[in-house]
Amino acid sequence: MQRILLIGPGGAGKSTLARCLAERLDVPLHHLDALYWQPGWMQPERDAWEAKVRALLATEAWVMDGNFGGTLDLRLSTCDTVLLLDLPPWQCLWRVLHRRWTHRNRHRLDMTPGCNEKVDLDFLWWIASYRWRRRPAVLAKLRGAAKRGVRVEWLQDDAGIARFLAALPQVRSASSEAAMHEGNGVP
Repeated sequence: MQRILLIGPGGAGKSTLARCLAERLDVPLHHLDALYWQPGWMQPERDAWEAKVRALLATEAWVMDGNFGGTLDLRLSTCDTVLLLDLPPWQCLWRVLHRRWTHRNRHRLDMTPGCNEKVDLDFLWWIASYRWRRRPAVLAKLRGAAKRGVRVEWLQDDAGIARFLAALPQVRSASSEAAMHEGNGVP
């Protein structure tokens, strides 16, 4: 596992798990939210964004978390492992609201400075409706990736995430495990 992609609804624990994996496997970490959003929640130009993603994908090893459907096919064509974090919507919504409270009036470590934590109805709806609006298309793409030899892990609860982590080789110290506990509840 040298090129690992984490996808799933907001609040599923992608960034927290990505930090843990990057440290544990000793590979670079790329939070797509932090790379995409510019201060004040401004979006980059589409061509510039795609060029940035292509440059990251060209590197030897990485852990990358984030959805951004416009570049998902590119990322799926380059990764060797995909982790779909598909926790229940109520749990994701709870984590996002908790994260909003915890990081009120400031940005998260995995977000661009100048993009203070915010929650709006569109984002909450995106999370609540992910399973029936977004997941079917994502699963179809993951089936295609699996046919090409990409390892696909569908992690549906905290216990599944813990089992996945327990099965990984330990490249770095166990300090990465402690990072999982500080995040949004993922073991």
